[in-house]
Amino acid sequence: MEEGKQYTLKELKEKLTNKERIFCHQYIIDWNGARAAREAGYSEDSAKDIAYQNSTKLYIQQYIEFIKNDFEKECGISKTRQLNELSKIAYSSIAHLHNTWIELKDFELLTPEQKAGIESIDTKIETKKISFGGGEESQDIDTEIKFVKIKLYSKISAIQEINKMMGYNAAEKFEHSGEIKTELSEAAAKAISKDFSDKI
Repeated sequence: MEEGKQYTLKELKEKLTNKERIFCHQYIIDWNGARAAREAGYSEDSAKDIAYQNSTKLYIQQYIEFIKNDFEKECGISKTRQLNELSKIAYSSIAHLHNTWIELKDFELLTPEQKAGIESIDTKIETKKISFGGGEESQDIDTEIKFVKIKLYSKISAIQEINKMMGYNAAEKFEHSGEIKTELSEAAAKAISKDFSDKI
């Protein structure tokens, strides 16, 4: 390795092993090298040594510096992506399914975009008699049917977050007409005056 070499991002990605790449991303979470090494798949016994060795490698130092300073780009995070995820919640077309039991087969028909608006899922199995055949040969057979109940993320919260990101929230204005009369004691008036003077 050339001492002092400045690697390009492409060179860094080609040079890093999968474990080293995971180590770097884990390391910048809390700067705990041993934990990062364990998360990357190194053994518990060698975690501290590996962390030290990795910290001395120039290309690992440079990759850590890159993802630390350009974390949004490296992780694919952008305002557009954030808005897209929020819009899946805010404009979900499955609000009628909120906290309603539906059969698993119906749940599986939901699109990935619709499923993105789901916060949690409950399941249950019910046994029902289903008739097979017809006439005298008809038979009732106990059949297990799986049901799913979904809870959606708050649409209101998602819309509020979108409004905040887009700057749609106008400043609140408080207007009044007429004269407002108040009576303050002399001591209260002096206290307010002093508080105002301290702030300017």
